[in-house]
Amino acid sequence: MDNLIHISDNSKAKFEPQQLEQLRAIAGVPIRDIQLDGNPHLLVFPHSLSDCPDKIQDTPIFTIEGDNTLVTGNIMGFVGYKNTRLRIYSRFTKPDEKDYFLHYMLQRVFSINLFDLQYGATNEDIFDFLIYLFPAYLKRAYRQGLYKEYQTHRYNDTHIRGRIDIAQHIRLNLPFTGNVAYQTREYAYNNDLTQLIRHTIEYIRQHPYAGGILQNDADTKDAVKAIEQATPTYNRQERAKIINRNLRPVHHPYYSEYRYLQQLCLQILRHEELKYGTSDNEIYGILFDGAWLWEEYLNTLLAPAGFLHPRNKDNVGAIHLFHHPMSAPRYPDFHKPDFILDAKYKGYTEKRVSEVDRDDLHQLIAYMYIQQASRGGLVYPCTSTDTIIPTASLNGYGGSISLYGLPIPQQVPKWNDFQAEMRQSEKRLTNQLV
Repeated sequence: MDNLIHISDNSKAKFEPQQLEQLRAIAGVPIRDIQLDGNPHLLVFPHSLSDCPDKIQDTPIFTIEGDNTLVTGNIMGFVGYKNTRLRIYSRFTKPDEKDYFLHYMLQRVFSINLFDLQYGATNEDIFDFLIYLFPAYLKRAYRQGLYKEYQTHRYNDTHIRGRIDIAQHIRLNLPFTGNVAYQTREYAYNNDLTQLIRHTIEYIRQHPYAGGILQNDADTKDAVKAIEQATPTYNRQERAKIINRNLRPVHHPYYSEYRYLQQLCLQILRHEELKYGTSDNEIYGILFDGAWLWEEYLNTLLAPAGFLHPRNKDNVGAIHLFHHPMSAPRYPDFHKPDFILDAKYKGYTEKRVSEVDRDDLHQLIAYMYIQQASRGGLVYPCTSTDTIIPTASLNGYGGSISLYGLPIPQQVPKWNDFQAEMRQSEKRLTNQLV
C-alpha cells in the first residue's frame, strides 16, 4: 500500500515514524549526489544545477529532524522512493487546494498552453504534468538536428561497401553465386532514441486530454513529422523493448538536449509504473527549484517591460564592479537603465523595507550603486492584495527601494478562473514597474 505525504515548500511538519521510514534513505542527501547515484527517472529543473540562484545542487530535497519532523526548502514537486511518495506543493497554495500556482509558473516558463487542467481523484497531478513538457523538450532537442548514430548494417550483394563478414558469407554464398556478405557502419536516423521519441508521441496521441499539445504550434508539428518520417519501423508491440534499450542515458557532445528528452520520454512511458510506486531502490519523480522557477517566470513578465535578465552561464547581461572591461562581473536578476530588480521566492511579511533580510538589501544596494540607479526593488509572491507598495529612500547617493508583491489568487476552484486572476495580478505588477 502506498504511503502518501503532502507538505508545502519551506515548512516543517511532524509525521509518524513509519511514514518517514523509507524517506530517511534520501533525507539530507544533496540533490547532486542523488543524481550521480544513477537515478535517471528523477528529473530536476533546471537541468544545469549551477544555474540555480541558491546553489540548489548542494542542498537536499528535505531533511528529517530527530523528532520525526520533515523539513523542506525551496524544492517543489514530487518524489518517490519504494512505496513512499512525497508531494511538495507551493506554500502560496493552501493545503486543501489544487496547486495551480506551480502549474501556472510551469506553463509560462515552458510556453505551454493548458486550456483545461484536469486532476484525477487518484492521480499525482504534478507527475501528469510531464506530458505537457514534452513539446518544449522536443523542440529544444530538434533545434540541434534530428538525432543520428552509427549502426551496423549487414548486406549480401555484389556492391561491397564495407568489411566482409566471412562466417555470414560462407553460410549464405556457397556455392559462390556472385554475392558477398559484408557489414557497414552507417549513420542512421532510425535508432533506439528516435524510436523512443516516436513511442512517446503515439502515447500522447492516445491520451484522453493531452493529444492536442502535439498540434499547438508549427515548430512542434515539424518536429513530430520529422520523427515520424525517421521511424518507419515503429511497432507499438515493441514499446517495452525500446524502453529497455534506452535505460542507459545517451552521451553525445553535440546532441546534448536529447539526453533530457530521453529522460522525459522514459518518465512518460513508465508513467503508471513510477506513479504508483516501485519495489526497487530507484528514486523517481519531478522536482523544481522554486527560486529558479520564480525567476524564470518573472522573466516572461519583465522582458516585455524592457528588463534584461542576465545569464551567468552564458556571460550575458553582466554589470561590472570596476572600469576595466569584464572586471568582476555581477549578475542582477533584472535590470534596465536606472532600475534594478531582485527576484525573491520568499513570503515577505514585512511592511517596511528596512526589515528585509540584510543580505538581500545589501546586494540590491550594491547593484544600484554600480549602475547609478535611482530605483531598486524586490519582487516576491504574496497572498495579500494590498495595493500599498512599501518604499524607503536611501541615504548617501539617494534612490529608493520598494517591495513589489505579486498576489497569488487564493481559494479559486477552477483553473481558468485562476489564470484570469493571475493575469490581473501581472498587469498590476508591470504597471507599477514602468
